[in-house]
Amino acid sequence: MRIVSLLPAATDIVAELGRLPELVGRTHECDWPAAVASVPVVTASEVDEKLSSREISAAVGAGHRGSSLYGLDAALLARLEPDLVLTQDLCEVCAVSYRRVTEAVRVLDAGPRVLSLEPRTLTEVLDCLRVVGDALGVPDVAADRIAALHSRLDEVRRRVDGRPRPRVVALEWLDPVWPAGHWVPEQIELAGGVPLLASAGEHTAAIDWDRVVAARPDVLLLLPCGFPPDRTRAELDVLTGRSGWADLPAVRDGAVWVLDGPAYFNRPGPRVVRGAEVLAEVLHGVYPDAGVSPLRTEDCRRPGTARSTTGPNAP
Repeated sequence: MRIVSLLPAATDIVAELGRLPELVGRTHECDWPAAVASVPVVTASEVDEKLSSREISAAVGAGHRGSSLYGLDAALLARLEPDLVLTQDLCEVCAVSYRRVTEAVRVLDAGPRVLSLEPRTLTEVLDCLRVVGDALGVPDVAADRIAALHSRLDEVRRRVDGRPRPRVVALEWLDPVWPAGHWVPEQIELAGGVPLLASAGEHTAAIDWDRVVAARPDVLLLLPCGFPPDRTRAELDVLTGRSGWADLPAVRDGAVWVLDGPAYFNRPGPRVVRGAEVLAEVLHGVYPDAGVSPLRTEDCRRPGTARSTTGPNAP
């Protein structure tokens, strides 16, 4: 089967199911596993990556901020002759919209199947493996991988059971401030924290900074959508210069963390399980054996600094 993935999380799923050799097209943001680098790219960003967070927000309008707007190379898509196109209809800023994809494939002679993935919760994210596994004819492989991922989540619960639960704010955009919703509150709760400012499955909106200050989080997680940690650290001044920053309990206690949003939190793929493990290490230090690279110990009480995890290469 010839597969085109128009969603980085879908590429992760194809890899998880062991069908990466059949991937013939991908997005420009598909960066894991490393083998996808040789797969033709059928999308491009329509927003200048050098823009600031505020400028990107203005460019994409009132929709969900974060990952860049996409252009689709319909001619290349046609030449690739896919049997299956994986896309989404959850957010028109995080990937090519379902409408645009269906319009592009309508004119193709082969008439590939278009499968839209739209999870909002952890359970729905893992269920996408079943949906894609069925489409690829490997339901047993999908069932085995889903069971293994659920087992890892059960282990996270076991390791944090009975520990004090810090109050946590997770931000998926810095300017304007945007709390992380959908499955991220569940990741936080699984990892032994109390999520603030967003509920499981919620499609959030931008909020006033005053709400973060009023929430008084014990831990502040910075995981902007589409930003690797280095890019996030480069823009920390948009937070550290705000009124009330120095008074946040998370700042006073050195509990501000820059995390790899695209790898473990923003994308609804199997690596959200690793995200829960990362959070269990961040919140409780219980995952030294989870493959998470050593965490920096910079003192985030100084404006412009924060602790950090590493990049997107872990499964």
